[in-house]
Amino acid sequence: MKPLIIIPARFESTRFPGKPLVDINGKSMIMHVVDKALTFCKDVYVATDDERIYNHVRGFGANAIMTSREHPSGTDRINEAFTKIQGNHNFNVVVNLQGDEPFIEPKQIEELTEVFKNPDVQIATLAKLIEDKKEITDSNKVKVIFDINGRSLYFSRSIIPFNRDDYNGMYYRHVGIYAFKPEILKQICLLPQCELEKTEKLEQLRWLWNGYNIHVSVTKYETFSVDRPEDLKSIV
Repeated sequence: MKPLIIIPARFESTRFPGKPLVDINGKSMIMHVVDKALTFCKDVYVATDDERIYNHVRGFGANAIMTSREHPSGTDRINEAFTKIQGNHNFNVVVNLQGDEPFIEPKQIEELTEVFKNPDVQIATLAKLIEDKKEITDSNKVKVIFDINGRSLYFSRSIIPFNRDDYNGMYYRHVGIYAFKPEILKQICLLPQCELEKTEKLEQLRWLWNGYNIHVSVTKYETFSVDRPEDLKSIV
């Protein structure tokens, strides 16, 4: 198995413009993410639509690729970047590592890519057992349910499964890092939006709707994404 990590990074974030370049303990956010990725493998690229991010990444010696500004999602951005990487046919797993998770654990990337030892896996992602009960009702925390073989059944911002009889069940939060077989990445970027995706605003529902399998690996590691400036207060 030979993985390739691509990190999508936009400058024009609605809630936090310029966040890939924000300083966290003396290093930019995107530099933190790249450094974590490089501890797992040497084949790491940042895919961006902004010259400031591109020049910054190249300035600290990492790989960067300019992509279109028109992409509706990070998945589309990494698909374009993948087509521009020389020798891309040598890679059999493409990892989409979010550019706003500066404290991602390299072990989580390993957990994700290990799933592809099963040749039937098309797409993989991570989930973590929810320990803080407030997260269960938080619509910003995406929940996931999966079957006995680890295949996802559904993702939702709502409470799933619904607790009808006040049963003290287990709930899992989706950790938004993905990995794809290259041919599957290309296929899913050609799919039109479905009604489930439009309702929940979750692109992975488009993949499920069209019959693709998404394997969920459970991680014990906690991660913190930076969506707004105030999020930095809890992690710095």
